[in-house]
Amino acid sequence: MPPDKIQPTRSGLLIVRRQLALAKRIHRLLSMKLDGMMLELTKLAEQAALHRRVLEKRYTGAREMAAVATMMEGGTGVLLAALSVETAPTYKAGRKNVFGVHLPDFEPVMIKKTLEQRGYGLLGTSSVIDDAADAYEDLLEAIITSAELEGGVKHLLDEIERTRRRVNALEFKVIPELEEIRRLIEDQRDEMERQEWTRLRRIKKIKAKRTIP
Repeated sequence: MPPDKIQPTRSGLLIVRRQLALAKRIHRLLSMKLDGMMLELTKLAEQAALHRRVLEKRYTGAREMAAVATMMEGGTGVLLAALSVETAPTYKAGRKNVFGVHLPDFEPVMIKKTLEQRGYGLLGTSSVIDDAADAYEDLLEAIITSAELEGGVKHLLDEIERTRRRVNALEFKVIPELEEIRRLIEDQRDEMERQEWTRLRRIKKIKAKRTIP
């Protein structure tokens, strides 16, 4: 029932008290959730920053290995080795629940390959091709992990902002308004009881006067 529709009766006062107790309970739970998400965000942000440095390092290493392979085998040899891979690397996208927030959970699929899975075979290629392939597989794994961590940070930031708005609305608007309505109803009921008591007392005096002979 909307607060402005509540009547200053005993049942109306009970309704306001129930709404106020519920609002305080939700506020307490959301505050606990907000604190937990902030701790998780700190941990996840540190992991994302750390893995970003790993990603940059692996990117530099992969570029260097590709340059060496191109110098040793030529651009055409490197291209043919890359095209011989039949199964493209990918990932499975899932979700994990953290404080009620669905964070991305990526699982690499066919990133790391054996020599047979790479398709180009041992004949006609040198070890620099394998080294370059290893470096780029490591880079792909780092990209997937970084995407998972960065996505988790973004999701948590969005949910933290939404939860903070709800906590503030409860703390500074809903709960104070309900407390004010409760006070008004209690004051009105006290006034009504005083008026009723005064009326009954007046009636009692009138009846007493009528009984005097």
